[in-house]
Amino acid sequence: MTATDRLPSPPTDHGPSQLDVTEYDVIVLGAGPPGENVASRAAAGGLSVVVVEAELVGGECSFWACMPSKALLRPVEALTDARRIDGARQAVSSDIDAAAVLARRDEFTHNWDDSSQVDWLDSEDLQLVRGHGRITGDRQVEVVDSTGARVSLIARHAVVVCVGSVAATPPIEGIEDVGAWTSRDATSAAEAPGRLLVVGGGVVGVEMATAWAALGSQVTVLAAGERLLARMEPQVAALVHGSMDRAGIDVRTGVRATSARRDGGGTVTLTLDDGTELRGDELLLAAGRRPTTDDIGLDLVGLEPGEALQTDDSMRVEGVDGGWLYAAGDCAGRAMLTHMGKYQARVCGDVIAARANGAEEATGRWQSMAATADHAAVPQVVFCDPPATSVGLTAQQARDAGLTVRVVEQDLGAVAGAVLYADGYEGWACLVVDEDRQVVVGATFVGPGVAELVHSATVAVVGEVPIQRLWHAVPSYPTISEAWLRLLEAYGL
Repeated sequence: MTATDRLPSPPTDHGPSQLDVTEYDVIVLGAGPPGENVASRAAAGGLSVVVVEAELVGGECSFWACMPSKALLRPVEALTDARRIDGARQAVSSDIDAAAVLARRDEFTHNWDDSSQVDWLDSEDLQLVRGHGRITGDRQVEVVDSTGARVSLIARHAVVVCVGSVAATPPIEGIEDVGAWTSRDATSAAEAPGRLLVVGGGVVGVEMATAWAALGSQVTVLAAGERLLARMEPQVAALVHGSMDRAGIDVRTGVRATSARRDGGGTVTLTLDDGTELRGDELLLAAGRRPTTDDIGLDLVGLEPGEALQTDDSMRVEGVDGGWLYAAGDCAGRAMLTHMGKYQARVCGDVIAARANGAEEATGRWQSMAATADHAAVPQVVFCDPPATSVGLTAQQARDAGLTVRVVEQDLGAVAGAVLYADGYEGWACLVVDEDRQVVVGATFVGPGVAELVHSATVAVVGEVPIQRLWHAVPSYPTISEAWLRLLEAYGL
């Protein structure tokens, strides 16, 4: 079963032919987390809202990305953590139970049934129309469902595009004919392939390689760049690469696939730019994502189909007469992460409601209605082994931005809480400090148990807390958060 099979049968109670009202204050294209949040916030502001969705309500995150991928990875992390501690490792008597992990994954996706999400829309008094929505004019959307039935919707105030993104296809000869996996297939597969080839050394490639290797696959990862996780600090790549090596994952950096083919027996052969040939049972394409804006009518409002929608910080799309078009989430191209899409959506829904209700934009209320975190305070966790998390700018990004930078580092293996967390703890942390303003503009933590540290760093970055003041935020002992104390001591406080 592939990811495209994990879709419900067309419902009979939420389709164009059953729609009585065709005019609403707000039309939302896409019922993923951004679309749900826009709709909820706009409705809370007193507006009528209709949501258009062709697939599952809840979107990519709920059914093919964040939730199923973390459901696959959490048992791996728990078992790995147990094996890191003397006294616990002796109690681990066998390898991971792949069937149980996959069954738990299916529970988290409700077996790809979105009934509970539809019930939530109903509880919020949000109308749902199933089908593909396409902008047909000023504040106008046409929806076509799976039977070909059509309905025209009109928005009194705003149309919001929350259609997300899809996996990008790298330029590999023959790739269209091999039936390659995308991230959807990697998170919804019913069993572990014997041999899995992964093209891409970013977040999806690293996380899915970690999961499927633990579940029994022989995994090879191909990264075109010189290191994994190229958008994070270089030290992160070194620790993650070393851990993947120890897990038996074959990681190859600085290589590109040039052609692919699948033979009659199902084996995929991948040819690399150095002439090497690799063979696998499945091939996962994890080489980035692109906005799903190809066929939503952007050309009719003067925008380029297939491109990200450029927005201002109120999430209003730029270049559209009348200012009625908005966007949030991956299709806006600002920060392609679920939590950032939801953040943008909350801003967007509040702004639409405020403008519809005649609020004055000069008032203080508008200060919270701007998606400013997208610019330099985006947090992220990579759920690999060891986990890696960061927020804000890397040291190089800060230098490129013209800041006067000082970087302080800490070996997390020297922090008491980390030593207790795992025997032979390996980890690293750093702060990137803007010396002119004396504030933290970036932070990175990599090591077992660090995922929950990122929010404290996010508060420091967003709040522009003076570093002298951070000294008085005392971390509890003995926890891994004591890394904050050690980093500030390394700074000289």
